[in-house]
Amino acid sequence: MQPELQTTSTGYGSVAIAPDSQKVLRNTYLLLALTMVPTVAGAWVGMQTASVIAAAPIISFFVMLAAVIGLQFGIARFRNSVIGIGLLLLMTGLLGWFLGPLLNYALAMKNGMQLVGYAAAGTGAVFVGMGFIATTTKRDFSFMGKFLFVGMIVLLVAMIANMFLQIPALALTISSLVIVVFSLFLLHDLSRIVTGGETNYVMATTGVYLSLFNIFANLLQLLMALGGEKD
Repeated sequence: MQPELQTTSTGYGSVAIAPDSQKVLRNTYLLLALTMVPTVAGAWVGMQTASVIAAAPIISFFVMLAAVIGLQFGIARFRNSVIGIGLLLLMTGLLGWFLGPLLNYALAMKNGMQLVGYAAAGTGAVFVGMGFIATTTKRDFSFMGKFLFVGMIVLLVAMIANMFLQIPALALTISSLVIVVFSLFLLHDLSRIVTGGETNYVMATTGVYLSLFNIFANLLQLLMALGGEKD
């Protein structure tokens, strides 16, 4: 027997979403809101201890990358228990901490608060836009997964290379492409929830959070490079 579909209003019409998908989507949004607490707390701690990362930025990057990958494996392993939620919150706190030095640099600018606000608003706009597309179209965007994963690996390699090359134009290009790739990742992940491809809200939240984190961080870097006003 096929599950009864429920109609969800989007403001521009209605789409039919299976009850299970509605529940996963709702729980994903609730857990995503909860991840903002350790993220903000971690960012505050990171701003106070920015010298730790600044002392060895490349080593700090690789340690954080290894920690995030390890936590993702843990989240996947315990996705059906409260341990998975705890590991997700730990990961978001660590990423918030890693964001601290970038926020310090931004807020040191004359228009720093404005730039952070623009980056947050821009990230929110991307989230709303991708969510609108995912819930109002009947297309399955899961086909993009492999291409986006390859693109992410290529960008990661380019980012690591530019840590040593220090080419400003390349950094701007990488940040721009990261925003595009993770915006599409966001669409891919939200679409999988809506179409029933992802049935675990902990895993769904992990993917959505990582996309939003990367969009915000790289959008802020672009805004600082293009519109930052130094004292």
